[in-house]
Amino acid sequence: MKKMLLLSCLLPFFGNTQALFAYMDFNNFCRAFYNNNFVQIDHLEVSNLTLGDNVIAYMNAQKDFKIYDGKQIKLITNQFVNFKMSDNIIAWNLGEFLYYWENGKPHNVTSFAGDYLVGDSLIVFQDTRFNTLNAIYKGNTIQLMQQTDEMYMPDAMGDNIVMFRDNGGNYKVFWRGEQYEIGVWNFTQDLKYVAGTDVLAFNDPETRTFTVFQDGEFLDVEDMYATKMKAGRGFVVYEDIQGNLMYYSKGQKKQLSSFYQSWDVKDDVVVWVEANSTFTLKNEEIIQILNYQIKEWRIKNDVLAFKTLVGGIGASVNGNVKEITNMMNCEYVINGHGVMVTLPNKSVMILNQGKIYQD
Repeated sequence: MKKMLLLSCLLPFFGNTQALFAYMDFNNFCRAFYNNNFVQIDHLEVSNLTLGDNVIAYMNAQKDFKIYDGKQIKLITNQFVNFKMSDNIIAWNLGEFLYYWENGKPHNVTSFAGDYLVGDSLIVFQDTRFNTLNAIYKGNTIQLMQQTDEMYMPDAMGDNIVMFRDNGGNYKVFWRGEQYEIGVWNFTQDLKYVAGTDVLAFNDPETRTFTVFQDGEFLDVEDMYATKMKAGRGFVVYEDIQGNLMYYSKGQKKQLSSFYQSWDVKDDVVVWVEANSTFTLKNEEIIQILNYQIKEWRIKNDVLAFKTLVGGIGASVNGNVKEITNMMNCEYVINGHGVMVTLPNKSVMILNQGKIYQD
């Protein structure tokens, strides 16, 4: 049964100290940064270079599919593959053959694979042999449903949570190996939903409430629809019907702002602009991190990277702000709990553990 809750808020920030990056240098060699050191991992140009917090995937010049975890390079196959990955899991297919890599080991999935999605701790895939939708969680394959008509994928998927509908239009949540039933919705014109980590939020078209699924329970957070919503790790930020920016987690709710100009949420970070200044949450408190508004930014884990007022690159890591460079026209990316900035001459600057490393 759903309950109405109006309380105060907490926002935890988490952090692993190491950052793993890979990039192409000015010679088009593939280099990597890990454990505060730069190393060369390939002597020729690579393609499809994709970063995860704990693993990097790429194709070398011969189109061999390789994985690098900061310690060693592993050849997965010498055939060209399509792959999808998260921070911890890589899945790839050769035609209808589907495989995945997790915890340092490759695994076979099925030889009748359809579409698939990859989260930080689970994989969802179609098995066309039996027309089933399945999840892989902690090494176990769990059937979510057998589809009787044209196959379709889940409506929403976060790092470790899935929202899907069965053949009868009954919406369900799969979380930590268990399924929870939401209800039957035959009309979806008002349906809005977002999935994060350990949390799912949606406007319930039956009760006309804004509802959050967390810790195995469905809770009515607002008695009217939210007009906009985003989910992070264990929390949801949304705009209520009065136009307030609200935060909710584990039965606790807090108003962040009534006069915000823009806002964003991902992973552990919520950021918003108010009165031409930039704010976030740190240790349960609203703090101002910049006395100007940011207009371009990226978020991952507890890191907010942004273009500074002069066009350079800065970052806020768990609310602590540091300028990386004031040089303009730089590319930047977040991985793990660090930021890599690529300068116009293809040299790089990496912010990790509060220090800047250059290569």
